[in-house]
Amino acid sequence: MPSPHLQLPLSRRGFLMASAGAGAALGLASVPARAAAGPRPFGPYGSPAARLTPTTLYVDPDGSGDHTTVQAAVNAATGSGWTLVLAPGTYRETVSVDLTRTEMTWLGAGDGPRDVVIVYDNAAGTPKPDGSGTYGTTGSATTTVRADGFTARRITFANDWLRADHPGISGTQAVAIKVMGDRSAFHHCRFLGHQDTLYADTGALTVFARQYFAHCYAEGDVDFVFGRATAVFEHCHFRTLTRTDRASAPYGFVFAPSTAGANPRGYLVTRSRVTSEAPDAYYKLARPWVPSSDRTASPMLTVRETWLGPGIDAVAPYANMSDAYPWQNQRFAEYRNSGPGAEISLPENRPQLAAEQAESETRGAYLGDWEPWKEDC
Repeated sequence: MPSPHLQLPLSRRGFLMASAGAGAALGLASVPARAAAGPRPFGPYGSPAARLTPTTLYVDPDGSGDHTTVQAAVNAATGSGWTLVLAPGTYRETVSVDLTRTEMTWLGAGDGPRDVVIVYDNAAGTPKPDGSGTYGTTGSATTTVRADGFTARRITFANDWLRADHPGISGTQAVAIKVMGDRSAFHHCRFLGHQDTLYADTGALTVFARQYFAHCYAEGDVDFVFGRATAVFEHCHFRTLTRTDRASAPYGFVFAPSTAGANPRGYLVTRSRVTSEAPDAYYKLARPWVPSSDRTASPMLTVRETWLGPGIDAVAPYANMSDAYPWQNQRFAEYRNSGPGAEISLPENRPQLAAEQAESETRGAYLGDWEPWKEDC
């Protein structure tokens, strides 16, 4: 049976990954062709001639906006409160938003996230051009956001590095986006990659960063949603990919939180779903990440009222990243999940919240006085 993972003509390498089947409605599609003559309008946000505010910049790879690359627009947006409107197209570049560019918003001006794609193909083991070593996991990120108050809508963040194309590289982590800022919100966005796709993190061990992902889609195979942020994933779709480089289960893990021990909140997944293109039970739901930089980490993950497909190993949905830090000693819990991957056959492997405990496992409890869901559209 052919894989439902499609190859689309979007990049220098001739493709960008997108899931078909259950993911097709949320997947990438070919970027709409520009009209034969004249500049293309910027979807619902108008054109540069009808500027939203004095702090709005328009980005168009074909030159009809203020800048042709996202990074050039970020560089021009000094200070706080800028809006970047991204015309439909593929932006093959790495982008970094530093600490000073707070309260920045990126708006994809297409009909959905598949129309605006930011993609590159560095991996942790990719040699740097200057010969100073390799990128490492953090350096592999296509997009890096360090500033507080960042918001993105209807954009795809991708890393299309593939293991099969680089058999000599052992550092196969390839991050699509690393987010470290507090009050970072993503609405109707997509995160595509294989290993370490979505790095929901903080800027330092002692810094708390609240993040919110609503109506988003993320796909990958190994620990593809990971980090130490306090993050809420609401109405999201997580899809596990098949693998040709492994012959046996598990193929990988959906979540790998590394919550700092002093942080009372880690990852909350609510009213979401997990599907898979891999064989049944070939994926674990999560494993705890206790990094060498923080041996006091106490990873936390709560998955509630979420549909878990047959790709999740229902008998043993959790595993250890290191036997020195067993998952049973971490803060993993579930509540009222459904689907074949949520069936409870060994209760000791499926820690469940009581109803009174679930009352404190809500988006409000995780995010406090910040209410980004009121701005969803």
